[in-house]
Amino acid sequence: MAASRAAQRYAKAILDLAIDQNNAKETNENMKLVSNTIAASDDLQLMLTSPVVKSADKKAVLRQVFKDGNAITIGLFDILIENKRVDILQDVAKKYTFLFDQMNKTEVATVTTAVPLTKELEAKVLAKVKELTGNDVSLENKIDENIIGGFILRVGDLQYNASIANKLNTLKREFTNNTYVSKL
Repeated sequence: MAASRAAQRYAKAILDLAIDQNNAKETNENMKLVSNTIAASDDLQLMLTSPVVKSADKKAVLRQVFKDGNAITIGLFDILIENKRVDILQDVAKKYTFLFDQMNKTEVATVTTAVPLTKELEAKVLAKVKELTGNDVSLENKIDENIIGGFILRVGDLQYNASIANKLNTLKREFTNNTYVSKL
């Protein structure tokens, strides 16, 4: 909880700085890259959270991995390392992106399907989500074969589960709780 609040504060400060320097969009792209890179690399996650790795080594690795980052991003690395909070870098990057999207009245809608969305279906989903939220929406498609069919739509805190797996689980619960069926 405390790490989450700290990440929120760092992200807000970085966003304010980026806005002051008219660099918020480029910094947002950097934060997305930082978040995705850390999420994709177990070694990088381990290095950032390890108390054994020296701060100077962490700084050198971050500067090498993200050498194309802007001055604000590199400055964030330095501040987090100096304050011994580099372990929350991924959270700061995610929160920055969330705050940036919120500021620009855009949201990320996540659609989980059993197969990739077609362009036509993606356009329909985007139109419907924009109609429901009133905000611009970017769509992220996750593939999960376990849902069998249908989809799960998540926008912010709202989730609509229209998957076949969910419907089958609902039927299973209804049959196991049904007094007539349990007597058979």
